[in-house]
Amino acid sequence: MINGEIKNKVDSLWDDFAAGGLTNPLEVIEQITYLMFIHDLDSADNVHRQESEMLGLPYKSIFDGEKNIGGQTIDGNDLKWSVFHDFPPQKMFDLMNHFVFPFIKNLHGDENSAYSRYMGDAIFKLPTPEFLAKVVDELDDIYATMDKIRKNEIQSTGKNERFDKSDVQGDLYEYLLSKLSTAGRNGQFRTPRHIIKMMVELMNPTPDDKIADPACGTSGFLVTAAEYLKNDREKEKAIFYSKEKKAYYKSSMFTGYDMDRTMLRIGAMNMMTHGITDPNIQYKDSLSDQNIDADEYSLVLANPPFKGSLDYDTVSDSLLKVCKTKKTELLFLTLFLRMLKIGGRCACIVPDGVLFGSSRAHKTIRKQLVEGNRLEAVISMPSGVFKPYAGVSTAVLIFTKTNHGGTDKVWFYDMTADGYSLDDKRTKVDEDDIPDIINRFKNLDKEKDRKRTDKSFFVDKKEIVDNNYDLSINRYKEIKYVPVKYPPTKDILAEIMKLDEEANKDLQELKNMLEK
Repeated sequence: MINGEIKNKVDSLWDDFAAGGLTNPLEVIEQITYLMFIHDLDSADNVHRQESEMLGLPYKSIFDGEKNIGGQTIDGNDLKWSVFHDFPPQKMFDLMNHFVFPFIKNLHGDENSAYSRYMGDAIFKLPTPEFLAKVVDELDDIYATMDKIRKNEIQSTGKNERFDKSDVQGDLYEYLLSKLSTAGRNGQFRTPRHIIKMMVELMNPTPDDKIADPACGTSGFLVTAAEYLKNDREKEKAIFYSKEKKAYYKSSMFTGYDMDRTMLRIGAMNMMTHGITDPNIQYKDSLSDQNIDADEYSLVLANPPFKGSLDYDTVSDSLLKVCKTKKTELLFLTLFLRMLKIGGRCACIVPDGVLFGSSRAHKTIRKQLVEGNRLEAVISMPSGVFKPYAGVSTAVLIFTKTNHGGTDKVWFYDMTADGYSLDDKRTKVDEDDIPDIINRFKNLDKEKDRKRTDKSFFVDKKEIVDNNYDLSINRYKEIKYVPVKYPPTKDILAEIMKLDEEANKDLQELKNMLEK
């Protein structure tokens, strides 16, 4: 997590945007993200240049040479943050409006590219040169503080440097997104980053995976999966020591869909600043006929929106044929099964109602997971995980598409703590089940003899079937009651009378003192 110093600086920056007339939280995040993206393009370009020089490889910077932008020519180096941040406010403002912003909007020249589509209507909205100069200075200060935090972390923990840089910046993105104090109009809300990390680590992505999130929002799952691959030395070698694998990683390995254009832009820039140079992020209603993906992905990671009900007319017929419902949480589960290829895996978050709902649609999708595929795990999470956005209880479902069954036993885990308080403040606490969840899931052979009173245990498929495919952990968990022995009633009464007598004595002493 970022520290209080950075939070205070971000809060100050946020207040400056409000004073400048920009009060819509999504709009503020979008504008800050544009500037962070411009800064990070410069930083990433410098890193790539240094790496190429160390390896003795040729390198062509995106800033090299003269650039023709809007019929005017400019030295590409002037578009670098490290150059223009020292310009006078008016010159910087004109450069940003006429050159830098058009440059990032057209970074991928293909008008049909996904990048061009979601950047096509992007607008730079900072109102005055003085305001832009102030924001640039504040962002420079924030980046300097992040570098200080990262260096301290490296010295104290010995973590991989590249991991820490992205980790701190990812936390900054998360803190910016935390400013969205209410769920979006489509029912989406921010997935805590530590929950995303847990799910990615449980699924253990490989360089051969094709990964999708059909409700990607800010691309948190995709970015985290990409970073997970980069931070595993063997996986990193497999990717970056192969020209084909590297190209695959930077373009078509990750796919994300969303219906919110602002979120798409933020998500796309988030991925690009994490090294996915040509992200496949598209504006698409995943549940409609716009999405024809089937049998394509080896891994789906998602926290789909729990919007409630949709009109049948807006939902793909292929989904309704499997599960006749208007509920988005059930339709997304059906979609995941369709999008996965045989052997493909999924880790997704669902509201608790999916686990025990009694409607025909609820039972149908649960039966499909248990009977038609291989349901591996149900991780019950406490309701406070998504505060302050929502207090809904949720669970993580992990399953593999087989189309021919394969469920023998299902592993259940009762998460009661995630490392943060379960109130609206979500402050850091010592209690954290996540390391235990990861350890137990990766060693399921040691789970077979656990009792139902433990944090985790297996449940046979037959028992689940006999319970109408109910997947709520409370259906199977056994609570160990410890009998409490109380003293005899006469002893309790005697103790009460003794306390009452002492209280009366104290009151009398107080009264005597006041009368003197």
